[in-house]
Amino acid sequence: MTAPSPGRFNSRQRRSLLGALVALVVLGVAGIFTAVLVGVSGADGDDPRGSGRNTGRTAGPVDRGGALTPHWVGTWSAAPVGPEPDTYRRGHSGRTFRNVVHAGIGGDQVRITLSNLYGEQPLRIGSATVALAAGATTPAAERGSLAPLTFGGAATVTVPPGDEVTSDAVGLRVPADTDLLVSTFAPASGEPGGPVTYHPGARQTSYAADGDRTQDESGDPYDARTTAWRHLVAVDVRTDRTAGTIVAFGDSITDGAMSSVDENRRWTDVLADRLRKGGADEQSAADTGTDITTGTGTGTGTAGPGKGGATPRLSVVNAGISGNRLLREGVGPSGLDRFDRDVLSRAGVRVVVIELGINDIGRTARPTEPEKIVAGLRELTERARARGILVVGSTLTPYGGHKSYSAEGESVRRAVNARIRAGEVFDAVVDFDRILRDPEAPDRLRAEYDSGDHLHPGDAGYRAMGRGFDLKLLRS
Repeated sequence: MTAPSPGRFNSRQRRSLLGALVALVVLGVAGIFTAVLVGVSGADGDDPRGSGRNTGRTAGPVDRGGALTPHWVGTWSAAPVGPEPDTYRRGHSGRTFRNVVHAGIGGDQVRITLSNLYGEQPLRIGSATVALAAGATTPAAERGSLAPLTFGGAATVTVPPGDEVTSDAVGLRVPADTDLLVSTFAPASGEPGGPVTYHPGARQTSYAADGDRTQDESGDPYDARTTAWRHLVAVDVRTDRTAGTIVAFGDSITDGAMSSVDENRRWTDVLADRLRKGGADEQSAADTGTDITTGTGTGTGTAGPGKGGATPRLSVVNAGISGNRLLREGVGPSGLDRFDRDVLSRAGVRVVVIELGINDIGRTARPTEPEKIVAGLRELTERARARGILVVGSTLTPYGGHKSYSAEGESVRRAVNARIRAGEVFDAVVDFDRILRDPEAPDRLRAEYDSGDHLHPGDAGYRAMGRGFDLKLLRS
């Protein structure tokens, strides 16, 4: 059939053609609108309300240096360590815990993750809130900032044993570099929730009160202090200014053991501060007179998240556990067992920094063979690479003079470090050993960096680690 020329359409044909064109336009607009909705609601692979489970996508948007689509990024985390002693029967029923946590980056919405990983009974949360702290070392909330949290639209939630739950998003403008108060109440009439999942040795004072005090702004009822975080394992913010998250995965040296309480002086805090300030105070290898970092890894991992010479726009969250080992359970599960939970499940992960292995040398009957430690570190690297995550690894730091030191263990440490420096393990290397060691006695920490136990750095040592981290390792 021959199509009529444009000038020969009758009125009926013109009406039919016009109707078809309108239908096509409507379908096209609907398709675009649907694509926009899908793109927004699935920006970070999670439920658009912010509740429920992460679907597996961890990386944030590609950072090309311009404005970013608002998405979820980790601003704080703590790895669950184990069950709290003396909480097996009743948990902390009838009490409110006000966890004080430091938000490295800001955003316009907040969500939290609560864990009942070590619970043997369901954990009933009767009420939960989040607020800006009124100041340092206080349970008081900034007036007007306290916001109730919901879970799937409900004010209460029950977390099954061995599980965790993420709250719905709540609107709260969180400034960068500020303390947050996350309060949870477990009713006495509800499930006892024992034992309680916690993170001891937090280097941060939190608070407790009898009864439901989650809505209290004054902080007056909080008459008990604690240096453990309970139930809370992550805080995320929605932001258009930060491209993604760095997860620091390690042992007590990452956890910040022996650093000053309530001062945020872990090496991860120092690194976060530098990134937040745009690297303005960046200290290069030339400043210290030593080669402290290298980018010569195996080269098979993903490109870094930075853009050219710009400072990467990344947050830093902490997944350190004091006493943790890479290969074997001890204090907390082994690094191999908890890596997916504590690293890959966090929001917007772009980079992992691995500082782990020294306890496989010093906290065993005999030091673990270097080949096994290297193989374990390589396994973590491959698992991160499979998710498109850049892996920066640390050399094992000196521990000469510590009670766990032995000549055999020192030989293992040096052998592992040689393999790391040779680029056989990670995508890039930060040489914490060279930063911290005494040039005259390389099996020991520098005296000015030693906390006094000859294993853990003090504040000055952690500052050197954070400042010695070459930000170029995070750039493409």
